[in-house]
Amino acid sequence: MSRASGPSTTRRSPTLVIGCVLAGAIVAVAIVSLFWMPFPQDDTSGGRLAPPALPHLLGTDKLGRDLLTQLMIGARIALTAGIGSVALGGVLGVTAGLLAGFATRWLDDTISALLDILIAFPTLLLAMLVVAAREASLGSAILAIGLAMSAIVARLTRVLVKRVLAEDFITASRTSGTSWPRVVIEHVLPNIWPTLLVNLALQLGLAVLAEASLSYLGLGAPPPNASWGRMLQEAQATVLTAPLGAVAPGVVLVVLVVGVNLLADGLRDVADPTRRRRR
Repeated sequence: MSRASGPSTTRRSPTLVIGCVLAGAIVAVAIVSLFWMPFPQDDTSGGRLAPPALPHLLGTDKLGRDLLTQLMIGARIALTAGIGSVALGGVLGVTAGLLAGFATRWLDDTISALLDILIAFPTLLLAMLVVAAREASLGSAILAIGLAMSAIVARLTRVLVKRVLAEDFITASRTSGTSWPRVVIEHVLPNIWPTLLVNLALQLGLAVLAEASLSYLGLGAPPPNASWGRMLQEAQATVLTAPLGAVAPGVVLVVLVVGVNLLADGLRDVADPTRRRRR
């Protein structure tokens, strides 16, 4: 019966389906932008703040660039920043969490204290320090967001690892002569990855928002890259005369974040079917 509940939960999870549709639509736009865009990125021949009409379906911005083209490029940048930050934060966080979970008492306390300090450190301030050491770029934004995210992932990993290590089957495995690396691969990671996957999915939405915030402040991808955050910053001066320039990037940003959050919630239902039955 337990095996049958998994697929059934997946089919009946509306949040998972809606999340896949919303996030998948943005992913599809980003992929299409790699091969085709309505206009070149630096084309300013559309006229300043032109209203929606052919051939500019969403109009143009204050520089005469096609707004739809800018949104498509922004989707690519948002997903690159989000996935890159999650990958960096996941690798660093899981590694640190495993070390803390297996460490001696004093080393565990030291790592936990460092993680608490990093979690309390504002992401924007960390980004400013990274930009000061390097330069304002998409790579700097990914590095700053990934470092901030790694502390959250590491703390969760540490808790999950210690919980698994306290189980009887770990003691039995060690008694039978299994080495610690095999214990991690065969027992620890398979038991913690569902929870970690859900958490990383949630972190993806936060990373996208963080990248947009950094770009809004001028700490993200520099011009002519059309980040959604930068589009919002550039459109605020003309929001009353050409509101679509601010509304469009705001809407697609919300669609992506909501889609990712619903996807994470749906994954949580799949990973823990009893949670859905308790609702």
